[in-house]
Amino acid sequence: MRNFSLGYRSKVIFIIMGSVIVFASLLYSNYIKEQLAIKEMNETNLWAQAYNMKVLDRYYNYEESQIIINILNNIPAVPTIMTDEYLNVIESVLIDEKVLHDPVKLRRKLEEMSNSGQSPIKIRDPDGTISYVFYGNSTLLQTILYFSYIQLIVIAIFIVFAFITFRTSKHDEQNRVWIGLAKETAHQLGTPTSSLLGWIEYLKTQPIDQSAVEEMGKDVSRLIKVADRFSKIGSTTQLVPRNICEVVASTINYFQSRIPKNVSLEFDPKSTVPLQGMINDALFEWVIENLLKNALDALQGKGTITVNIEARDKWIDVDVKDTGKGMPRNSFKRIFEPGFTTKTRGWGLGLSLSKRIIEEYHHGKIFVKESEIDKGTTIRAMIKRL
Repeated sequence: MRNFSLGYRSKVIFIIMGSVIVFASLLYSNYIKEQLAIKEMNETNLWAQAYNMKVLDRYYNYEESQIIINILNNIPAVPTIMTDEYLNVIESVLIDEKVLHDPVKLRRKLEEMSNSGQSPIKIRDPDGTISYVFYGNSTLLQTILYFSYIQLIVIAIFIVFAFITFRTSKHDEQNRVWIGLAKETAHQLGTPTSSLLGWIEYLKTQPIDQSAVEEMGKDVSRLIKVADRFSKIGSTTQLVPRNICEVVASTINYFQSRIPKNVSLEFDPKSTVPLQGMINDALFEWVIENLLKNALDALQGKGTITVNIEARDKWIDVDVKDTGKGMPRNSFKRIFEPGFTTKTRGWGLGLSLSKRIIEEYHHGKIFVKESEIDKGTTIRAMIKRL
């Protein structure tokens, strides 16, 4: 648990540091944007003043005239429209001629510049003439504005990615704990099952009812299979070609003598030829066992369970049908969720494990084929046919 705590703190610190860096970058970009906007406003104002001085010949010597010429030659790369007080265009920079010669487009452009956050610069000449300078954002400033939005998107992606990574790592840590617990359980079961096998061999030599000893042997064999299942959790699953009918029949035969007297268990393979599929015996039997137990719980001590096996072109269908209480349609997917159960005991992991075994290990499908309240449920497991 200590390693997990350190990992947890490290991830939290990483997320906080990453968020601080990204937000600091966003604030700095915003600062640069504001400074550039002020610089462009000052340059545009300077250009407008110089233009008026040139038009009015308001410079007094050669040096002043050269300064004004230099200012006008270094036109700011900012879309600019200079108008008189009646909004007639006097001069423009980086504005399409079609806009300048179309009164409707011109007024729309002036309104757009005014509403963009750049207030028109008002210039009053010594003779009382008033002119206005409308200007927009330069390409550079517009790029920085877009960059701010890009940063916001990056922040959102970073947060989502960090959350997914954090959640996945936590989930993986929990999985490792459960896998370790499962393997340790399998290991602990080894000693008592070996001892029980020894006692069974001893009982076979005694003058007692050997049918009872045989049934005890079957139960111990089942315990060994259960231990084998737990040992396989988290390991690479080896699939081998097997006759699905034989594997299902083996599990059903074990259950036949262990179900309530008022429950009938029927098996109909619907095929006389071997139906071959790639499976892991221990895990696939676990699925069939879980489906049978689920059906028994639905019957509540009385009813019929029917197991059908049918082949199609690419699939082998194993249907487990009961005449129990059924379920509403909105529970068809929920019953495969970990922890979902309608029973007063149990953890609700049987069908969840079955789904994982069929879909992740065997690359098959499992789902509720049909169900009706008070009439029963059919669950189908599908294995690819060889």
